[in-house]
Amino acid sequence: MALLSLIVPCYNEEAAVELFYARTAAVCAGLDGVDVEYIFVDDGSTDRTLELLRGLAAGHPGVRWLSFSRNFGKEAAMLAGLEHARGDWAAVMDADLQDPPELLPELLALVRSGQWDCAAVRRVDRRGEPPIRSWFARQFYKIINRMSKTEIVDGARDYRLMSRQVVDAILRLPEYNRFSKGIFSWVGFRTKWVETVNAERSAGESKWSFFKLLVYALDGIIAFSTAPLAIASVLGLALCAVSFFAIIFVIVRQLVWGGSAFGWPSLVCIILFIAGIQLFCMGILGQYLAKTYLEVKRRPIYILREQGGDQDEKEP
Repeated sequence: MALLSLIVPCYNEEAAVELFYARTAAVCAGLDGVDVEYIFVDDGSTDRTLELLRGLAAGHPGVRWLSFSRNFGKEAAMLAGLEHARGDWAAVMDADLQDPPELLPELLALVRSGQWDCAAVRRVDRRGEPPIRSWFARQFYKIINRMSKTEIVDGARDYRLMSRQVVDAILRLPEYNRFSKGIFSWVGFRTKWVETVNAERSAGESKWSFFKLLVYALDGIIAFSTAPLAIASVLGLALCAVSFFAIIFVIVRQLVWGGSAFGWPSLVCIILFIAGIQLFCMGILGQYLAKTYLEVKRRPIYILREQGGDQDEKEP
């Protein structure tokens, strides 16, 4: 029997994990010739998520869980799941059921056909989201696709089913600053996009605030584009050119009309403007330097506190 690994990052999802398993197991029961293993990754939850995962693993074969020593983030949880996946295929899904399990048979059929290496899901609307958040999300995709050579599909979710070849390619990218949407696209392979409408959470609340999403978007731009560095250079050259022509203008005005030594308010505004541009450019450089600093320290992306289920594998 072929094996499908379902990777499910969980952070404070006590209200959703049992609903997720019940609904997903009902769908997977109809997959012909395929065994399914569930890899739940507890990302340092502070509620009863880990307790419920232990209960699921004890009562259902094929359920495994990993528990981090603290909250390392969804990117680390997805990587941990992929590293522990033993299947011929692997799928990443959210525990809140915003990734409909009913799409699994279609995704699996596409990859099993041999025509595609990966079947991924993108949402075609953003119903239920605040309008301002939806607008910023659309602008992010426009900006990053103009800045980066790696195309990131608008509305792309982390929900995708991949062949073992694709999983192994992703695991060859051990970078610390991870932006999985970009990594999935960067490794290439033949990807079929399956469209779906936006689904509401089954239970609980979203862990992604507007600020967290903004930081995540900036991480993605920095991880897959050096265009901000070029923008900083262009701004510097442009200001140099403006300054040069301004000096010529002041000299000519003094020689022709005289009395050029006035206008302190405007001078202060210009100084503040140029200082702001300089700080902006320094901030861009600082972001790239910070990412490089984190990479060269070579700290582990996550630390497992314990794991279990299936064969009751545990490690400190």
